[in-house]
Amino acid sequence: MQISINNLKKVYDNKTVLNVEAFKIADGDLLGLVGNNGAGKTTLFRLIVDLIKADDGNVTLSYINKEGAFTTVNPAESEDWKSHTGAYIDEGFLIDFLTPEEYFQFVANVSDISADDVKQHLDKFEAFMGGEILGQKKLIRNLSAGNKHKVGIMAALMASPQLVILDEPFNFLDPSSQNILKHLLTEYNKETGATILLSSHNLAHTVDICTRIALLEHGVIINDLENHEGSATPLLEQYFDR
Repeated sequence: MQISINNLKKVYDNKTVLNVEAFKIADGDLLGLVGNNGAGKTTLFRLIVDLIKADDGNVTLSYINKEGAFTTVNPAESEDWKSHTGAYIDEGFLIDFLTPEEYFQFVANVSDISADDVKQHLDKFEAFMGGEILGQKKLIRNLSAGNKHKVGIMAALMASPQLVILDEPFNFLDPSSQNILKHLLTEYNKETGATILLSSHNLAHTVDICTRIALLEHGVIINDLENHEGSATPLLEQYFDR
C-alpha cells in the first residue's frame, strides 16, 4: 500500500504536535519511525488510521482493492481501506474481557476469516507465544503487558493486510520474543510485499529490520534515511547522543 501525507497538521491546546508538509511511503516499504518522547510518532499513526482528525491536510492510501482495481482513498472519507489494514497502537485495540481465543475469533468473524485460516495463522506464531497465550483460560486483561502486546500484534496480522502499523511493537517483550518478532515482520514483508510502519525507541531493532527510517522532531520529519545493512546507524546515534 502506498501512503501520501500532504500538509498534515494536528494541534492540541494551541500547540502544534504534528506538522508534515509532504511525505510519501512506497508500496512495500518497511519504515521505522523514530524520535524522542513527544516527537509525534503515535499522533501520526493515529491520523493515518483515522483515530483522530487532522486540523489541516490529509492522508491518502493507494492500493489494490478486493475487486482488483487500483484505488486511492482518504481514510477520513472511506471505509474500504480498513479491510486492507492491520494495526496495533495500544491496549485500546483489545477487547480485554475476552480470552485471547475469543478475541482472535472476533477478529476472524469481522474479517470473514475461516477457522482453518485462523489456526494456520496462529501456528506461525507458536514460538512467539511461548506457550503463554492460548489454552491459559485467562482473560486478556489478566495477561502480562508483554502477552497483551503479543495478542494485539497477532490480531493485526490475521487478515494478511497490505498495510501494517505497529506502535512500539518491541515494548514489554523479552529478548527472545523481540528477536522472533523481528523475523516474523521481515518475513511477512518479503512474502506479501506489505507496507509496514513501526515506531520504536529501540534503535538497534529498528535498524535491524527497517529499510527506511524517518526521524521526527517536535512533529516534523527532519530526516528520511535509507537503511541498507545498518547504514542509518551513525546519523541516528549522532542525533540521539546529543
